[in-house]
Amino acid sequence: MDLSIAAILAQDGITTGAIYALLALALVLVFSVTRVIFIPQGEFVSYGALTLAALQTQKFPLTSWLLLAMGICTFIVETTSLLRHSERRKLAGRLVPVFAGKYLVFPIAVFFVVKALAPMTLPMLVQIAVTLLLVVPMGPMLYRLAYQPLAEASTLLLLIVSVGVHFALTGLGLVMFGAEGSRTQAFSDASFNIGSVMVSGQSLWVVGVSVVMILALYFYFDRSLSGKALRATAVNRLGARLVGIGTVQAGRLAFTLAAVLGVLCGILIAPITTIYYESGFLIGLKGFVGAIIGGLVSYPVAALGAILVGLLESYSSFWASAYKEVIVFTLILPVLLWLSLTSKHVEEDEE
Repeated sequence: MDLSIAAILAQDGITTGAIYALLALALVLVFSVTRVIFIPQGEFVSYGALTLAALQTQKFPLTSWLLLAMGICTFIVETTSLLRHSERRKLAGRLVPVFAGKYLVFPIAVFFVVKALAPMTLPMLVQIAVTLLLVVPMGPMLYRLAYQPLAEASTLLLLIVSVGVHFALTGLGLVMFGAEGSRTQAFSDASFNIGSVMVSGQSLWVVGVSVVMILALYFYFDRSLSGKALRATAVNRLGARLVGIGTVQAGRLAFTLAAVLGVLCGILIAPITTIYYESGFLIGLKGFVGAIIGGLVSYPVAALGAILVGLLESYSSFWASAYKEVIVFTLILPVLLWLSLTSKHVEEDEE
């Protein structure tokens, strides 16, 4: 391996590592706020990429039907929960129209807008906006349907639910997108020569957007009131509840941000590699390795760990391509051993 090959591999590793970093941040955010190990994070990657691919080929994305179905189910669950409690029943006249607007009117409006726009040749920014509009609302809806009723359950039970949700979303992905993979158009066909290394415009887009999103998250958590509320919920759920921070709203917001990051990762990575309906799972797992390096707590360490995963994967593909996945996931073992030896073991409180 000469210096030019090492530089090319480093470029590939940093590009993929930037994607893994965003996923690692999403996983740390969801776990710290809700104690959910969000295995279905990868499905938002594949849903985002394949929805964008459908729009670019002037096809109607079937994720519109999924959004509509989830909206109807969420409306039924919210309304039933409201009417079941006698002390909240008096609020039905005010809350049911709100639920109908959020979970029925909005998905129906999105459905018909996408149906009208799908046959057209849309600009790239419009395609990305439509993709975000379709897939991101599934995040808070998924939290309401699958996780909110079990918010006080043990971490193990929440993990089992995550596995079930992952398999359900993977099966739906096969139904909606089929077994064939898709690749989207690149944001930029430009290339730049830095010494003997050619850097593609798409790689710069991936790294640039990832850096912007990481900085945006930093300022959001540091400066905004809702960001500080999320941080407080992550530190102490009971204490946050005692000072008036709604942990349910924090959970929905965490899932919304995780969905945004997942869809953006799918949009960014789709021009680089072919995405299949189940591809998001493996991509999400590599982000999970980065999150584990951060102990599912530290955002900066998780991001750096994800960059390390990308570089390790890139160089492993050169030296031992048949074992690159094994090498990447073996990285978890010394990290888990170190965390086991250095962390205090605290039994989970019984409710």
